[in-house]
Amino acid sequence: MIQSTIGEVMTGDVVTASETMSSAAVTRLLDRYGISGLPVIDHDDKVLGVVSASDLVRERAARQAQAPDEPVRESPARELMSTPAVTVHPEQRVSDAARLMERRGVERLPVVDEEDRLIGIVTRRDLLRVFLRGDDEIRRQVSEEIVSGVLGLPPEAVTVSVRDGIVTLAGDAELRGAIARAGFAAWRLDGVVGVVNLVPSATPEEVARPG
Repeated sequence: MIQSTIGEVMTGDVVTASETMSSAAVTRLLDRYGISGLPVIDHDDKVLGVVSASDLVRERAARQAQAPDEPVRESPARELMSTPAVTVHPEQRVSDAARLMERRGVERLPVVDEEDRLIGIVTRRDLLRVFLRGDDEIRRQVSEEIVSGVLGLPPEAVTVSVRDGIVTLAGDAELRGAIARAGFAAWRLDGVVGVVNLVPSATPEEVARPG
């Protein structure tokens, strides 16, 4: 595994609302499950939109602004939701989902299958857990999956150390080409913020740069 996919970090047990569910019922769901938004689905589990706590606050504020003699009406989810929903597929990379969230200004992404049916949800918190991986976990992944798995070298052939997400690689000069490739691969790992190549006599072209 080089980068985590949405399918690996998503929550599969999703709290949902139907398009006819009232704003009061949606509010109770958010409170009961301690969440700040949920997808609205149709009878085929296809995502129609997303209702957030902000949508409910706006609806409540508009209702309070009504004249006292106006009838109180609970808005259904279909009138509150943001639509069309911004969705992702389980095989997409976590980094792609993070960029999509930032670009579209959303806090959660429903995950859909090839038929656009809801199968999970991923939030900013889910993605943050990936990007805040521990140094020990990153070091293990570089050693096992890149040095041994990709390069086919024994783990002891390359010294791998990680501190605050910065990967440092060291080894004999005759391995500098292989270690440079390991550096390029390490840049693609979740949680890596830098790569340092300490191989003797490494040329500038052999020092790993972000891809």
